[in-house]
Amino acid sequence: MSYTVPGGQPQGKPIFITSKIREAMIAELTAQYDYTQHIANSNMEEVNAVWRAILLDEKRHYGMFLTLLRKYDPVQYEAYVYFQNTHFARKDPMQIYKPDYDKQLILNNVRDDIKGELETAVLYDEYAAEISYPDVKNTFAQISRDEKYHVEHLTKLLISLDPDPYNGLR
Repeated sequence: MSYTVPGGQPQGKPIFITSKIREAMIAELTAQYDYTQHIANSNMEEVNAVWRAILLDEKRHYGMFLTLLRKYDPVQYEAYVYFQNTHFARKDPMQIYKPDYDKQLILNNVRDDIKGELETAVLYDEYAAEISYPDVKNTFAQISRDEKYHVEHLTKLLISLDPDPYNGLR
């Protein structure tokens, strides 16, 4: 998924490589938020399993981008080192909220997720094409590939849930 303004376009046009990485991190965090919210608001196990698998990818993507950011932004790396010895005690259980939403809302969530994954693939492909740093270029290309797989996974889910035809898609 991507972070967008109303109308669906990414915010701004970053110039610096570190800003492009940060923009990607924002997209990944937004995706995590959205998928987590969808899971919390669904009792459909099959749908939640798809969202959970994609959520885990989005968390991995965030880590990949943060690793790059620490490499190319000395202040970010300095902050990372500074907080290395900070530990937070995890308090279980986390808050759980599970209302019973209907299938139509779930379908709209899946459609919105597909839209976000497509937006992210467009953005990451653009960055991969214009970035000259090989490791950053490859990371954007690799994660764009994952986003394209998310589109297909979500489309398969959408088609399985929606009784209307999609021009012969299966």
